[in-house]
Amino acid sequence: MLTVDAALSRLIDALAAAKGAGADAADAVYVGDASTSVSVRLGVLEDIGRSEGEEIGLRVFVGTRSASVSTSDLSPAAITAVVGRAVAMAREAPADDFAGLAPADRLMIGASPNLDLDDGGDPAGDTLKALAIAAEDAARAVPGITNSEGGGASAGRAVTALATSGGFARGYRGTSYGVSASVIAGTGQAMQRDYAYHTARHFADLDAADAIGREAGERAAARVDPAKLGTQALPIVFDPRVGGSLLGHFVGAITGGAIARGTSFLRDAFDTEVFGSGVTIRDEPHRHRGLRSRPFDGEGLPTAARAIIDAGRLTGWLMDSASARQLGLAPTGHAVRGVSGPPGAGPSNLHMLAGAATRAALIGGIAHGFYVTELIGMGVNGLTGDYSRGASGFLIVDGELAGPIAEVTIAGNLKDMFRHLTPADDLVFRHATNVPTIRIDGMTLAGA
Repeated sequence: MLTVDAALSRLIDALAAAKGAGADAADAVYVGDASTSVSVRLGVLEDIGRSEGEEIGLRVFVGTRSASVSTSDLSPAAITAVVGRAVAMAREAPADDFAGLAPADRLMIGASPNLDLDDGGDPAGDTLKALAIAAEDAARAVPGITNSEGGGASAGRAVTALATSGGFARGYRGTSYGVSASVIAGTGQAMQRDYAYHTARHFADLDAADAIGREAGERAAARVDPAKLGTQALPIVFDPRVGGSLLGHFVGAITGGAIARGTSFLRDAFDTEVFGSGVTIRDEPHRHRGLRSRPFDGEGLPTAARAIIDAGRLTGWLMDSASARQLGLAPTGHAVRGVSGPPGAGPSNLHMLAGAATRAALIGGIAHGFYVTELIGMGVNGLTGDYSRGASGFLIVDGELAGPIAEVTIAGNLKDMFRHLTPADDLVFRHATNVPTIRIDGMTLAGA
């Protein structure tokens, strides 16, 4: 894996070669990563692995025609060959009046923000093994646990660099660490599994391995011998670990590409109230040690914090340069890309602000409802907003969690769900997308 400076040197050479081969403009991205992972099962080492990889992606433009190629061979000869192939492909590609690099006057200038993404660590395999064993041991020690799918721990580092023929050339690096456990409780038809995990940029920020394991065990034990429910309408409460998926459906509907294609159920929602006035959703790319923090986007534009939903109102789309041109708007610094194609658009560290009500109060007002802890499948129609997903969780009776429930489907329409959504005050930042406990009234549960 290259250093940031070495990666930028390779990218700049590739851009020069592209210009020399006849490209009018080009950009190139480098992604390199290295990671170590350890897994154990029933207290015995099951696997230890080390992976390393690096790749360069090149996008070239000949007029309004473009092509993208990638290579994991970073030798000068291989890059020269890839450049020639990319330019030849671009000459044969269909014209696209909206394609092109980001506007030069919008590229990031000045110092990059200090995001503190790399702690400089590289823990030994024995350290990771000890964490994996501690997590699984704590999970297996919970009463009712009968088997284990294993514990795991990992450590990795990645380098990202981007250069464009418009003069942008920057990169950054970051570390990541994780600990997980997954166990089984009960026997026979009553058997259930569950898991817990934590991921952090800095090793010192990881939750204690035994706490992660204990959470996995308690979750699994609580789900043993679930009941089924009949079809009915009732309030649904989403646990924070699954509630973030609702924001995933939301941001997928407000990307510039979906709006330009007319394939989003929110295509007519610009500057309208999509959520209730008590809901604000923010994107914060500069959060220190954030899992998706980044100083610039996939096209070299500066990133900045933004309220995507401000007191219920949608403030705008998330756009890369191509979709912004198609919509007659300016790019928003939300371009995301890999090495094998053009940029799309997406958020960084996304969260829904905490509401005013406590979690206890949010649930306490429900005489009969369903608390969701797991979602299954991807039954969401991006064009209509129709929502239907398998779910497991717990019955709510007179404001308290009662017995476990499994094999049900919850359904609604995301437009209605967003409008009737109420957040609790228990927001905790643990993931790339974070939400508090969420209550939605008026949904349908389909069961046995």
